[in-house]
Amino acid sequence: MNTTTIILLLLTVVVISIVIVVVSQMRERARIERARRIATLEDAYNRAYRIYDELPGQYLTRDIKLLLLRRMEETCNGLQQERTDLPVKQWLATVRENKQRVMDGTDEHPKVIIDSPEKSNYVKELLQNLFKLIESLHKSGKINAATAKANLHHVLFTIHKTHADLFVFQARDHVQQNELRKAIHAYHLAASEMAKSRGNDMAARAVAAFKGRIHELEQELSSGEQARSAEQQSRLDKQWDTFLHDDTWKKKADYDD
Repeated sequence: MNTTTIILLLLTVVVISIVIVVVSQMRERARIERARRIATLEDAYNRAYRIYDELPGQYLTRDIKLLLLRRMEETCNGLQQERTDLPVKQWLATVRENKQRVMDGTDEHPKVIIDSPEKSNYVKELLQNLFKLIESLHKSGKINAATAKANLHHVLFTIHKTHADLFVFQARDHVQQNELRKAIHAYHLAASEMAKSRGNDMAARAVAAFKGRIHELEQELSSGEQARSAEQQSRLDKQWDTFLHDDTWKKKADYDD
């Protein structure tokens, strides 16, 4: 074997080795990129599902439910294309069932009484995650500006309502304990929280309602007589609990009926 043949063989070996290394690197990069896509899609599904599943019913509108379910459906379709071992078919079937129930108006999301700072903060965290999700969907062009604006406006309002819910719960408890000064202070805090939603008609009505309730309690405090019966108080409590969903309460938030 002459020198030229040996050199050619060596060059062939080197070229083959380089090709093998390059192909291996490309496969590894493709594997890493696929794993990254799957992880991103799975995380997006889990974040949307957590908000949909754990956010109390009083903070979820029909539009937001559908937005979350469409986001989950989109991520499931992406995961199916990646052919993962995740139970995507099961997820997708559940998402579509829930979506149909929302469209039919038969879905049920339990309401939760916000009776502690821990619950208030937890719900606030979920709402903040929802806010970020809506922003990201808008930036990526998956929802239009009008839809994003309406939903972001609602989420900001409900973030303030979360804190107001806690103050209202505390005020009710103080009234039951006949601690009217503490109840008045709690209602003042609730009114201040809702006043942060500037330009929101529902928030303005809530502030007016709280001021009316404060006035009533101040009258009770000065006269020493109870101005409202337990039945009337229960009605007022129900109005606030259904504040986001009761059309009557949306149209007229006062205590004079």
